[in-house]
Amino acid sequence: MLFSWLSRRRRAHILETAFPPEWEAIVRRNIGHWALLDDEERARLRDLVQVFVEEKHWEGCGGLEMTDEVRVTVAAEACLLLLGRDHDLYGDVESILVYPSTVIAAERTAGVFERGGAVVEESEAILGQAYKGGPVILVWDAVKHGARDPDDGRSVVIHEFAHKIDMAEGAVDGTPPLPDGAARRSWAEVCSEVYLALKDGDPAVRRVIDPYGARNEAEFFAVATEAFFERPEALRDALPALYALLADFYRQDPAARASRGG
Repeated sequence: MLFSWLSRRRRAHILETAFPPEWEAIVRRNIGHWALLDDEERARLRDLVQVFVEEKHWEGCGGLEMTDEVRVTVAAEACLLLLGRDHDLYGDVESILVYPSTVIAAERTAGVFERGGAVVEESEAILGQAYKGGPVILVWDAVKHGARDPDDGRSVVIHEFAHKIDMAEGAVDGTPPLPDGAARRSWAEVCSEVYLALKDGDPAVRRVIDPYGARNEAEFFAVATEAFFERPEALRDALPALYALLADFYRQDPAARASRGG
């Protein structure tokens, strides 16, 4: 209770400072979704961005200079997911590490109490990575490309922060925090049907959901979230039950926004 009070007080103090005009220019230039938001949503996003930028530890890696453009662009994309929800502003994300371009994930060998000594996770090129209880790693050129195009179906920031939402209650299983058993049963019913169709190669599903989501349930939630924000009208028309499920969870209707914008 004391921590919550202190957090609210600190955030209120942050918001006593007006949103910098330089940041406004960054958001207008780099966040394609900005043009689709109404005035109330924009005001809400500004507040979220100010607090997010202030509360997180930012680190440029691989020679990247950490700038306000990087911080504000990442923050705005991440906070888009929170516009309609009660939240703790990704409370388990303390650090955000940003590289200039594609990086190779380090190999992880089995721990002392795991069987054998084989590599558990192979090295691979990544554009982003989210660690449970740890940092989010992002690649700046991919961040900028995804943020500027609001309907290409891809956003590394939305993808990785969807993983962080999935991780909020412990298990990384494609089921985010839900209010009750009925909601969890509905979630499982709708998502399982689409997930299995994706794994089976259903072309109608693969036209709107990135096939990478067939890798496991956690990746399915992340790419479904990308589609929800990046290709909302296509998702709504092709998979209305999944769209309705995500709209209820995020408490947003990006398809309606896209229609207004069009």
